[in-house]
Amino acid sequence: MKENRKNYYEAMFLLRQAASADLGAAVDHIREVLERAEGEILAMKKWDERRLAYEIKKQKRGTYILVYVGIPAAQMASVERMLNLSEVVLRWMLVRADHLSVEEMTAADAQQELADEIKLRSERGRDRDESEETEPAAAEA
Repeated sequence: MKENRKNYYEAMFLLRQAASADLGAAVDHIREVLERAEGEILAMKKWDERRLAYEIKKQKRGTYILVYVGIPAAQMASVERMLNLSEVVLRWMLVRADHLSVEEMTAADAQQELADEIKLRSERGRDRDESEETEPAAAEA
């Protein structure tokens, strides 16, 4: 019988600059990739949004997402394959988190803060879209 041991990882994802505009879709993409591989997300938070030291695929800025996840060892190859094919993720790194306990990983969770930021960004985008729709009408009058 094949043992299907779950290992815990600390994962850092560098997302495209466009992903910061639609952060919700980018976070959902990361969740989908990890959940397809039977991963259990313990914690997820936006780490930073910053200028890159050098261009990566013509991108000058990027958003970093930090995730603590438990993934069955047999599924790691499929996770790597999906991330390498991803259009949203510029770079990624998964490191075994043997130095942390599960409690420490779950304590780092900021998914509510991430959800609040996604909601705020979508509201700003909606407000911006509405103001753009009213400006041309005002210009015609």
